[in-house]
Order: sequence, then C-alpha cells, then structure tokens
Amino acid sequence: MTLPDENCSLVRAVDLVGERWTFLVLREALAGTSRFSDFRARLGIASDVLTARLAKLVDSGLLVRRSYREPGQRPRDAYCLTEAGRQVNLVLCALQEWGDEHLPDTVSTVVYRTDDGRRVGVRFVDGEGAVVPAGEVHPERG
Repeated sequence: MTLPDENCSLVRAVDLVGERWTFLVLREALAGTSRFSDFRARLGIASDVLTARLAKLVDSGLLVRRSYREPGQRPRDAYCLTEAGRQVNLVLCALQEWGDEHLPDTVSTVVYRTDDGRRVGVRFVDGEGAVVPAGEVHPERG
C-alpha cells in the first residue's frame, strides 16, 4: 500500500522548499543575509518573486520577520532564520555535495566549514555515531 502524497513528509518538505528561488533564498539566509534589498542584490531576483518566497518561508516557520529601523528611515523587516530554518543547512549541504560529485561544472560557490575552518560534509551515521556508507543505507516505507 502506498501512502497518499499528503501523508509523506518528503513530499511536504519538497512542496515547501523544492523551488529554485526558495533554495537560493535559504542559502543566502544561512550565509547571514536578512534584508530584502540584500537578498535582491545577491540573487538578482525580481521583487515580486522574492516577496512571495519570503512570505512562504515566514508562513512555514523557517524565517521570522524582525523589524529594524535605520536612522532617518522608515521601519523595515529583516528576515531571520528560526531553528527549523537553520536545520535546512544540512539539506542544502547534502544537495550541494551531490551536485559537486554528479553535476560538476565549476567550483562550488559555498563551502561548509566549522568555526575553526575545518571543511565538513554530510554523512549517514548510525545510532552510535559511526559513519555508514551511503550504499548500505536503504529507505523503508513507514
């Protein structure tokens, strides 16, 4: 028996973040971008598309709006990651690693490192913390 799509957490996750601009907005947010104008400048994204993506990410709980005001300016919203939004970093890193290996074209624009500069990657680990080769991991229907 197969589960209806709405009961599948993978389908719900892809529905939320699986669009190109959404991934790129999240990538920028994870790199520290929080202001609308900075997202636009870094991504070259149209204002209406960015507005829609930010609203979806706020509505889903991956971002929150925080008001700020520059001296002499009107109040504006900053878009800050929630804990759920910060956890998407793992997904983006895994997808980028896969792309680097299977769709190589140029050098990656993002490198994942620890606070002390060591490069890191995404791996499967068992309940005891041992790395498990991807070929030994098989999804099972719940």
